Amino acid sequence: MADESLSERYRAWQAEGLDPGGCPVRDVLDQLGDKWSTLIVIILAGGAHRFSALRRAIPDISQRMLTQSLRDLERDGLVLRTVFPTKPPSVEYRLSELGRSLLEPLAPLVGWAEANHGAIRAARARYDREQQAAE
Repeated sequence: MADESLSERYRAWQAEGLDPGGCPVRDVLDQLGDKWSTLIVIILAGGAHRFSALRRAIPDISQRMLTQSLRDLERDGLVLRTVFPTKPPSVEYRLSELGRSLLEPLAPLVGWAEANHGAIRAARARYDREQQAAE
């Protein structure tokens, strides 16, 4: 089973004495699990985008946060940034080969999120009502 395999892998990391800072789950998924990075990767899966097009695609992201998220994704090797010598210079972002390799495992997770979004929202509402009633 997948859940046993994941638990076994975690136990193996612990047995190796892996320090928390070197944990592959924390180190890699911390960036991808933030509020914006996965959305940016999903958008760039459709092809290269300029900064302004990314802002329009994610209207509630701030310019500062989009800039930081793109820098982090570029630092991790998932996104490539190309500057064109125009006046003013234009910049385009696209997935690197490593970034494209992320799409295969990401697609089932996105499908799971879509399929279970309603159930999760309902669970949150129940929990919030119960917490409010307990106060």
